[in-house]
Amino acid sequence: MANKRDLKKDINYVLGDIIEAVYVWEYTNTDKDTKASSAIIDEAIETFDDLIAKVNNRSVEDKKAHFKAINQELEVKGKELIEKVNKLG
Repeated sequence: MANKRDLKKDINYVLGDIIEAVYVWEYTNTDKDTKASSAIIDEAIETFDDLIAKVNNRSVEDKKAHFKAINQELEVKGKELIEKVNKLG
């Protein structure tokens, strides 16, 4: 992990792309209910807030390990959200 700024950008880009994918799905499926897609967006926003709070935590002793754990959590959460987007249908 290069630095805190890059990690914040990664979090923003990954979760922003997932939210954008949900909006595209909603736009192309106007006849379908949006409760599930709205829940995915809400979960992505909660994940964003949680991860950014963890990045901004200054009381961490081993920053490298802390940022690596956050990056891994981003990957796991991102994959879960992408699977949910793919199941919309």
